[in-house]
Amino acid sequence: MPPRPLLFLLLIVLSSITAATPEPEPDPCAGRLIHIRRLPARFNTDLLGHCGTAFPLADHPSATPSCASLANHGLGPRTHNRTRSWYRTDERLLEPFFHRRLLDHHCLTEDPALADAVFLPYYAALDALPFVLEPAMLNYSGVHGVPLAQFLAANSPHILARRHGHDHFLLLAGPAWDYSQPPDTDPRLWGTTSLLRRPEFDNFTVLTLESRAWPWQEHAVPHPTSFHPSSLARLRSWIARARRSRRPTLMLYAGTVSKPSRPNIRGSILAECANRTADVCALVDCSGACTLDPIRYMRPMLRAKFCLQPPGDTPTRRSTFDAVVAGCVPVFFESASARTQYGWHLPAGTYDEFSVTIPKDAVVLGGVQIVETLAVVPEEEVTRMRERLLELAPRVVYRRHGSSAEEMGQDAVDIAVEGVLRRIRRRVRTLEDGRPEDLYSLDDDDHI
Repeated sequence: MPPRPLLFLLLIVLSSITAATPEPEPDPCAGRLIHIRRLPARFNTDLLGHCGTAFPLADHPSATPSCASLANHGLGPRTHNRTRSWYRTDERLLEPFFHRRLLDHHCLTEDPALADAVFLPYYAALDALPFVLEPAMLNYSGVHGVPLAQFLAANSPHILARRHGHDHFLLLAGPAWDYSQPPDTDPRLWGTTSLLRRPEFDNFTVLTLESRAWPWQEHAVPHPTSFHPSSLARLRSWIARARRSRRPTLMLYAGTVSKPSRPNIRGSILAECANRTADVCALVDCSGACTLDPIRYMRPMLRAKFCLQPPGDTPTRRSTFDAVVAGCVPVFFESASARTQYGWHLPAGTYDEFSVTIPKDAVVLGGVQIVETLAVVPEEEVTRMRERLLELAPRVVYRRHGSSAEEMGQDAVDIAVEGVLRRIRRRVRTLEDGRPEDLYSLDDDDHI
């Protein structure tokens, strides 16, 4: 045994070595590794080559050359030469844009065996266009997705079999309703396919622009706006503009202004606005290519306090997110328009902080006047809601590819991916614990 002084010195040296050894940094990609499945080009990039025939409506009427909406990885052409934030964005091209953004994700792996989640870069909405635009293809819309299912089953089937698809996810640039027709429906319904009814995809997580109320595998992500900032400075500059904008107009409705054939909330809005001056109710006719001309509606939104969001063919609207970006307090008429849809981005418990809800039946059947309801909201309350709205705006914006999440914070893509990873982790844990029956009763984890 060494002498006591020598032992004491040895202990001091050892303790100093231990103290000098830094704790290992936690792995930022632990539980977050994503494998992007390599699909044949016919499932994604080849579809873009048909933009002049299969989906000519994707282009702005004045755009030249053809297929201009494909510019900037799906963001579309810039609204004017000097901007680096505003684009003529067609939401059907969110799929290639989302794919491009995933390629920049900092937790990618080439080895699917190491992946916590598998992303399928399938441009499903574009692949569906022949079924919904070509009359001769109508009767075949029930087979939408079959070639992809066959490929996944035959090509490296172990990737799909490892977790029976529970770790797979994809983006669908459209409302789930348009892809949920039963395969055996006869006659076929125009404008829909059966992609989400394919049993091969039952366990996948599907991100859609509008989800249905009951399918546990669907989750809605924000409709893309035309605002895609490439830096924090540009994001802050726009938010500052929206914050200081003068708002002399009480309320605004941007949408189709033709009178509906039967009483509904949109008809009630048009009837109210017909008898009001422009400073009380402003209308923006979006019957044409309104979504591809953001100047047409964003300037009026910057001048309005409230933006009305009535449901149309389906409950949700792109206009909701245009309003968020403009700082125009959204007015909802049913919960399905947003509150029950976008929980990862705008959690349901916060809606009273930045929006107003007026039940549509109270307006259509009960005689409630929208103008009178909004006119009595105190100005300080409107200001408070607008401030909260602009705080949330970065969460629903799809920033330009190549921009930095570390600089700008999480945007709509980042939040969607984190939500998918959380959901997949919970599913996989449930399966590994031998509780597969609990998959269907898992609560969602909506939060900020």
